[in-house]
Amino acid sequence: MSTQFFNRLSQNYIEILEDDEYYDITIEVGKDPNVKIFRAHMIILYYRSPFLRRTLASSKKKNDDVLTHIKFPNISPEIFQIILKLSFKLYKFC
Repeated sequence: MSTQFFNRLSQNYIEILEDDEYYDITIEVGKDPNVKIFRAHMIILYYRSPFLRRTLASSKKKNDDVLTHIKFPNISPEIFQIILKLSFKLYKFC
């Protein structure tokens, strides 16, 4: 039962990661010509990734409805995609 719950919750997080409708942050990674912009949810990234927490802490969203945009030119889009997926993956620790 709990394994199914965690599997489904992990799947929900991945779906949220891939959702293009309700994001509040854009993350630009890579250097020309290999640049990709990811859309994500700041609150989830903040709590799921210590690396992104440090970055997001210095660029908190203002109340002016402007999306937060951060850049990581030294990370390839492929590697950042893996980082995001791992950040959203839930693990059960017993």
